[in-house]
Amino acid sequence: MTGMTSLDDLRQRLARAPGQDETARTRAQERNAQLTKPPGALGRLEELAIWYAAWRATARPRLERPQVIVFAGNHGVCAQGVSAFPPEVTAQMVANFRAGGAAINQLAATFGATMDVHALDLDTPTADFTEGPAMTPEEFLQALDTGWRAVDCTADLLVVGEMGIGNTTAAAAVSAALFGKEAALWTGRGTGVDDAGLEHKKAVVEKALAANPADDPLEVLRCLGGRELAAMAGAIARARCARIPVILDGFICTAAAAALHVAHAGALDHAVAGHVSAERGHAVLLERLGKAPLLSLGLRLGEGSGAALAIAILKGALACHSDMATFAEAGVAES
Repeated sequence: MTGMTSLDDLRQRLARAPGQDETARTRAQERNAQLTKPPGALGRLEELAIWYAAWRATARPRLERPQVIVFAGNHGVCAQGVSAFPPEVTAQMVANFRAGGAAINQLAATFGATMDVHALDLDTPTADFTEGPAMTPEEFLQALDTGWRAVDCTADLLVVGEMGIGNTTAAAAVSAALFGKEAALWTGRGTGVDDAGLEHKKAVVEKALAANPADDPLEVLRCLGGRELAAMAGAIARARCARIPVILDGFICTAAAAALHVAHAGALDHAVAGHVSAERGHAVLLERLGKAPLLSLGLRLGEGSGAALAIAILKGALACHSDMATFAEAGVAES
């Protein structure tokens, strides 16, 4: 499938995207009912396996080719002093990803995922969105398309992560614009700002909302997001069209995904929440999306790290579902 040509093109692709395979779902449910365990004894693992089976159109699925993609972008709003780290750290961390030295590298390798890194115009930060839109329509479409094209359509699971100093401010602004409420509900400490820094960050988000009164969800992402958020949204949309299940990462990834959710009902049906992070707005955002997290470990690193860790949970669910014996196979009497 070719790259995107316009936002209307993206909307149309989401509207045409296939849903779950209901035959596979039914057969997976039937298999689950025959496995050597009491009904429901594996809790959410059973739900996960059936969900995955329906998206992969097979009643006895296996997870063999997970893909992790990390997108990096720089933010003009950093000029407002919203982060405890300077923007130069973004490029430095990209170099660390490419050298294999970051947490996400270790987690991807541990759970058998390939990992790709895309740096999006790091020498050209987005505009300061306290003064107007973060991206032009052309810049936004280019970032969406980068994410779309980054997905390996032979993958059987997608995790998208990010790196971008200042992007918790962008995620807070996007969330507030999509779901309302004051900036304080969505704005957290990010890289670890102190109390005064947190109050300043809230004020910056309020100023950004006033400067960008967009109500269309994709326009919200253009005006208040960043290139890496747009690329994550593009990749998640591509996975939806290819029926590749997605594990969502933390606050920033979820904010990007939320724009798709508001733009088109069902756009995130192929996605589960890998974890709930320590960032203030993440739990609220997951609740708005109706996504119960698989893990709650106090993570706030980003990079896709929490979602990559949750690959293990999904692998465990599928191993039990696809490889356990049925009562008939094991010669165990059913109740």
